[in-house]
Amino acid sequence: MWTMANPLPTPRSAQADWNRPVLLAICGAFAFATTGAVLAPRWFWAPLAIVAVATVGILAFRHLVAVCVVWLLIAGATLEMTLGDIVGLAAYQPTIAAVKAAELGLALLCILRYGPYPDVFNPALAFVAMFVAGLAHGLHPDLTPADSVRSLLGSVAPFAFAFSRLSPEWGSAIVRATAWIPLLSVAGGAALDLAGLRAVFVDSGGARLAGLGHPAFLAGFCLAAIYACLIELYRDGRSRWLLLLAANFAVLVLTGARAPLACAIAVTGLTLGFVRSGAFPQRCRILPLLLAACLLPLLAVLAQQLPMVRLFNVLSGEAGNLSGRELLWPLFEQAAAASPWFGWGVGAGNAVIPPDSELARMIQSWAAHNEYLRTEVEGGQLGRGLLIVLFVLWVWRRTRRLCRTDKAIMRLVFLAFAVHAYTDNVLIATTACVFFTFAAAVFARDRVGRAQAPDLEQQYFL
Repeated sequence: MWTMANPLPTPRSAQADWNRPVLLAICGAFAFATTGAVLAPRWFWAPLAIVAVATVGILAFRHLVAVCVVWLLIAGATLEMTLGDIVGLAAYQPTIAAVKAAELGLALLCILRYGPYPDVFNPALAFVAMFVAGLAHGLHPDLTPADSVRSLLGSVAPFAFAFSRLSPEWGSAIVRATAWIPLLSVAGGAALDLAGLRAVFVDSGGARLAGLGHPAFLAGFCLAAIYACLIELYRDGRSRWLLLLAANFAVLVLTGARAPLACAIAVTGLTLGFVRSGAFPQRCRILPLLLAACLLPLLAVLAQQLPMVRLFNVLSGEAGNLSGRELLWPLFEQAAAASPWFGWGVGAGNAVIPPDSELARMIQSWAAHNEYLRTEVEGGQLGRGLLIVLFVLWVWRRTRRLCRTDKAIMRLVFLAFAVHAYTDNVLIATTACVFFTFAAAVFARDRVGRAQAPDLEQQYFL
């Protein structure tokens, strides 16, 4: 029994004092660097590099939400394309690798800070299985094991945050930052255009808005931004989210991307038409629906008067095959047929068409533009089937605890995502990093949704 002579132990502080260990580590690193300068000069910078990396990691850990938001905005800026056009193509792949490596590092810091989450149905596990099967079965003749490892890391990175038990504050910050990515990209692209460094519009079957990257990528970011606006609009009903939703739709139209626009219209129309919300009642939802219906005749007129805009060129019926998919898909189908059950390993989708081939130079792409076809090449029927099953189970499990409006919207979002995957690279491009980080942020907000808005449980999906 505890007495005054044996008082109860004082609980430890929730935040440990790291100042002394960090200071000792820095002094030790400098001591090693000094010793190395005398005994092994070639290794002089190694301890200092470790200190620099550790310092960045500590700062990111202490300001994790802000650092993750900054990373998200950088990923949405597609700096690999901006630097590739200004500096040269040599900067393209290293920039993508840096963005995805940063995501993996930040996800690890989130796991250390918030704790791990047993995400047993995470689709990233399907890529791990395809990687192992590819090594056992045999890789594509033009794919090395090192290239397959790099592709595996790039395929897993977009899903990394889902393995952390993220905080609601982190989720709210990420969702709101996602809604601003397209407008920031357009603003940055306009600034570079005014400076004469890079055009904000490109010509691809008509004028297309590119922002800081490529029109197709900007369209992918617009999709995530539109979904984020819908989530926020149904949570608090503020008009600023409706205005931001309209602005993102305008940017999406100017990109000229057809499949993303169709997905955005379907998700937004079904949400406004059938998902009820106490914060955004029916009388507020009718006006944007009527306005959109009134804009359809105007869109038809503009399609005839402005054929130089890519989307209007498509609507007027004057555009042919603009993406080159009918040239790409037969080659991927042949590669998949050569190994139908286990595929050719993760990364084989990049080896089907050589980047320096005449076809790749002609259409400026060697990707499949069809994730079902690409995953069949890399994992065969078994790998593709596993990926689809994990996606279904993952979405079902992670959305079932959300508030009713978030659940309805996110399930519509992933249905549209499944359709969009038939025509675009939605799993391997930078847009996947933004989209799945946004999804992880929505999943992380289930507790704040129940705590701050209990009336959300009364909302339902018709």
